[in-house]
Amino acid sequence: MIEIQNLCKSFGEKDVLKDITTTFENGKTNLIIGQSGSGKTVLMKNLVGLLDPTSGHVLYDGRDFVSMTKKEKITIRREMGMIFQSAALFDSQTVLENVMFPLDMFSNMTLRDRIKRARTCLDRVNLVDAEEKFPGEISGGMQKRVAIARAIALNPQYLFCDEPNSGLDPKTSLVIDELLHSITKEYNITTIINTHDMNSVMGIGENIIFIYEGHKEWQGQSKDIMGTTNQKLADFIFASDLLKKMRNTYMEKMK
Repeated sequence: MIEIQNLCKSFGEKDVLKDITTTFENGKTNLIIGQSGSGKTVLMKNLVGLLDPTSGHVLYDGRDFVSMTKKEKITIRREMGMIFQSAALFDSQTVLENVMFPLDMFSNMTLRDRIKRARTCLDRVNLVDAEEKFPGEISGGMQKRVAIARAIALNPQYLFCDEPNSGLDPKTSLVIDELLHSITKEYNITTIINTHDMNSVMGIGENIIFIYEGHKEWQGQSKDIMGTTNQKLADFIFASDLLKKMRNTYMEKMK
């Protein structure tokens, strides 16, 4: 579990994050949503230590990440898995070598055990047959699955995903969503997903934090969204005419 307590982040005189307090739960897909410029990317960067908050606390299972020494932070980072928007694979390495990379860097496993672990992770994302291919030889969806396999190679307690469905078609996006959701359950990971994908929000949003102009405007589950009374959230989620009609129909039925 990750707890945020009164988190603020400013750049000069501009307040980007404003007194955010929330909890990201174990074994659930925790989603951060919000308009571009709302502060959700800055929030995730504060969580993983790419930025230092101006004030407030970030607790990893009770351990205050903000006040830790550099050495202590490295220990926590080894418990993290990261999936980047672009997959961020190494073009000159095979799929297997990409998945082995964190094992090579941070584990004391033998080469044989590192290969075995990497293959286990590739099997988990249904990509064992692609282990000798290079990233340029596989599809964008397969690249994202390789990124997931690499992210779970070290058995992380915390998994951070920055727009994991970016650039993918709707069908492939659903595959990635289901994979992230099932892995979260299987390993009881605290998974945090920064997303604009409303299919992800409605499909796997077990704990959703809506950021509006730097503060936490709303928090809840996907099942709570359709009937929400929060107008800012409704305006964001149901921006298209089709979605507005769907919501209006739902609200009429609920009367």
